[in-house]
Amino acid sequence: MLTLARWCATRRRLVLALWLVVLAAGAGVSLGAGSRYVNDFHLPKTGSQQARELLAAGFPQQSGDRDQIVFRARTGTLADPANRRTIAATLAQVAKLRHVSAVAGPFAPGTRALSADGSIGFATVVLDREANGTTQRVISIAESARSPALQVELAGRAIEQAQKTAIGSTMVVGLIAAIAVLLLSFGSLLAMGLPIVTALCGLGTGIGIVALLSRALEMPDFSGELALMIGLGVGVDYALFIVTRYREAYRVDGGDVMHAIGVAMNTAGRAVIFAGVTVVISLLGMCALGIGFLYGLAVSSSIAVLLVLAASLTLLPALLGFAGHRIGRGGRLAGRLHEPRPGRGFWEWWIRAIQRRPALSALAAAAVMLVLASPVLGLRLGNTDAGNDPRGQTTRRAYDLLAQGFGPGFNGPLLVVAKLPRAGDTAPLDRLAATLRRDPDVAAVTPPRASPSGVIATLSAYPASSPQSAQTEALVSRLRDGAIPPLEQETGVVVRVGGFTAAQIDFAHVIGSKLWIFVAAVVLLSALLLLVVFRSLLIPLQAAVMNLLSIASSLGVVVAVFQWGWFGGLLGISGGPIQAFLPVMMFAIVFGLSMDYEVFLVSRIHEAWAHGAGPSDAVRVGLTRTGRVVTAAAAVMVVVFFSFVLSGDRTIELFGLGLSTAVFLDAVVIRCVLLPAVLELLGRATWRFPAALDRRLPRLAIDPPDEVEEPSPADPSRRLARV
Repeated sequence: MLTLARWCATRRRLVLALWLVVLAAGAGVSLGAGSRYVNDFHLPKTGSQQARELLAAGFPQQSGDRDQIVFRARTGTLADPANRRTIAATLAQVAKLRHVSAVAGPFAPGTRALSADGSIGFATVVLDREANGTTQRVISIAESARSPALQVELAGRAIEQAQKTAIGSTMVVGLIAAIAVLLLSFGSLLAMGLPIVTALCGLGTGIGIVALLSRALEMPDFSGELALMIGLGVGVDYALFIVTRYREAYRVDGGDVMHAIGVAMNTAGRAVIFAGVTVVISLLGMCALGIGFLYGLAVSSSIAVLLVLAASLTLLPALLGFAGHRIGRGGRLAGRLHEPRPGRGFWEWWIRAIQRRPALSALAAAAVMLVLASPVLGLRLGNTDAGNDPRGQTTRRAYDLLAQGFGPGFNGPLLVVAKLPRAGDTAPLDRLAATLRRDPDVAAVTPPRASPSGVIATLSAYPASSPQSAQTEALVSRLRDGAIPPLEQETGVVVRVGGFTAAQIDFAHVIGSKLWIFVAAVVLLSALLLLVVFRSLLIPLQAAVMNLLSIASSLGVVVAVFQWGWFGGLLGISGGPIQAFLPVMMFAIVFGLSMDYEVFLVSRIHEAWAHGAGPSDAVRVGLTRTGRVVTAAAAVMVVVFFSFVLSGDRTIELFGLGLSTAVFLDAVVIRCVLLPAVLELLGRATWRFPAALDRRLPRLAIDPPDEVEEPSPADPSRRLARV
């Protein structure tokens, strides 16, 4: 680290120029090539995937998206001549578009696409592949048909993706809030600017790479936003830790810029590397689940973290080389805020209060976390439907019209695909349709439609309940496990229940069954890393338990707000199931971020202990030295993450609330109360380690011992002073 830091600081103009070139190249390539995000669920050995494969075999031109254009006559009915002509002309234009393989209008025979009173109807648009350009043309044509006599709205997965709102304004709000926190923390405009500039350079390059990779790797449509959210939060935090350590070293060294850069990078820089690698390991651990949908999320978020980490380790030392003296000196406010004094200050008072009653402090903190985590017991994984979209979006208006005219289940039909034992044998299809109609939760069934080969046939079953309802999930399970198997045995037909709604149900089941494997793997690997770094048996156990508490508590808050609808009116949120991938993503991200704070705080405590401080003194020194910077870093993350709650995209809002809550609870309740209280109770047992194991394990040092000067016995709070 010292070699890298000195090279970057002495060749600062070259480093800055290289970063500007890389940033411009990344932005230019991504803008020139464009991005291609897709929401594709490949779930091997599930009913929905098998239905998709049968559909592709029998109807290769209809294996893409299925969207709906919904019409409502403001007066009269859709059958009125003027309305009928407008609808026919609109659908004729849509049918001519590239990649549109079929259009079934509300008046087509056997479609059941016209409401009982004739005022509401819908057309189904089938694409032969996912094509965002075609979707935009469909939207444009449909919107041009709107008139005082005819309301026209659109629904479907491709429409949802095309109508996504930009989050640029949300990012600006987060940046402004982060700037305010950093300015208060540093008391200097220049010092405040370094973490922001460093994070934006790394993040800008990372987002450009992510957009480019989206053309080669399947990435969900919110991958860029999620990478932006995570990268901005950790990037500012990593730079903040390094700049804070630099200012401490600068004051101790009497204003030696180069030496202070070396000390900061060789201490805080090492901790940043460990923290960043832990976040990346947690994110890439999602690939072990074997679910393709998560690969793109893991890769895009990891790239963002790696690029902001690289900027913190190379660009930041170069910038410190340019403005080291001005940043190191700061102002009077900065001096009062950043120089801990023995026996004085809030953090000294705070840790002594906890150490006087460690058991009570630990119990109170644990109780708060467990109460907040309790809603997790009612967690229901699934996928929200368009009924949760903002009321101003066309997808929400289309959802309401379909529910009004036909029932909520028409917003998420089940696509039933059958493979016949003999070509042209329609008897099994008639029995299949009758079986589906007998289920009380099936509102309607369309007539079967055979493929040109006569071997594959499809029909749509419309549930009586909404796509996100638990009743619909029960219906899919009942059809697959109860109603269809006897029919298959008697007739020889192969039947699979698919479609987007069934795929979302399968996705939730697959995630739920594999989640514990992922959690166990990430926790075990992180515990092993802490074991090697800190040479303690209890520190890895404490970190695992407390990090899991942070995750459970934040998920509990998400369940209370987004699933149960508590306080949803304040944020414009309606209750619904939690996206199935959210617990996996939140665990990966929050566990990595929690490890950041664990490493920064425990490394200071361990450093003091290694240089002769008693267990209580080591905890007190560690918290007084890191409490302010940890809470400042957490405040930056909280305001950045929470700003995304205003994005208007439910998925991003879920992550914004979950991550901001997790960081707040981890920094305030866990690191400032529960951790010091537990370490005070453990005392010397915290650092006991078998000698035989110590000899066999490799050594990974976060704080090299040769960078720490011997403490003064009379002043234990100065045991972390740097040469």
